[in-house]
Amino acid sequence: MEALLLAGGKGERLGDVAGGRPKPLVPVAGHPLAAYAIGRLVEAGVDRVIVSCAAGDEPLFEARLAGLGAEIVAVGEPEPLGRGGGLRFAAAALTGGTPVLALNGDELLDVDLVALLSFHRDRGGAATITVAPMPSAFGVVELGDQDVVTAFAEAGRLPQWANAGLYVLEEEAIERLPNRGDHERSTFPALAAEGRLFAFRHEGVWLTVNTPKDLRGAEEFLERHPDWRPPRFEEVR
Repeated sequence: MEALLLAGGKGERLGDVAGGRPKPLVPVAGHPLAAYAIGRLVEAGVDRVIVSCAAGDEPLFEARLAGLGAEIVAVGEPEPLGRGGGLRFAAAALTGGTPVLALNGDELLDVDLVALLSFHRDRGGAATITVAPMPSAFGVVELGDQDVVTAFAEAGRLPQWANAGLYVLEEEAIERLPNRGDHERSTFPALAAEGRLFAFRHEGVWLTVNTPKDLRGAEEFLERHPDWRPPRFEEVR
């Protein structure tokens, strides 16, 4: 089984803590951020991961993500192609059949990938996206008649679901990815309009690392949950 990993982020918002590394290779609790995604993929049976990265970074990714149980094939984009374009460009290196898992290399997710794949196969769509609840950044004020404030509540979750950036793609979906640009503005809306796109609900861990504050949060989470790390991490540097 193969997977596609988007890893073109430069980590500019992380500032000095990135140390000049691509964001997916910034260390979190002693391991590159993308290594956590690789570990989850390996646990689900993936043995070959195509990494979409910036041209020139291929040797770095293949060296830093080695030893986790999957063959790492880094594909460098000759120029920024956008997320959809990056996925399409990297997909040219796929050698097996579909479905293919595709995800971001700068997030921590504990999605049950086996259950996700089973859900996808049962629905028979061209693609499945993982969605997560949208948390509110603010406390909630409840109003009654005449706009009387009746209660205050802590920040909760909104009724909408957010795209968590983890997909299962069939050949049909891969062939419809854009050569350049964002698949969430082209491929996915078109598939949705045709009833060929499904959503898998995930209410577990979903942490995106964009800022130093996010990085500290990810470090603290992993310190509180040492069992969350894939077991092969003990075997690698």
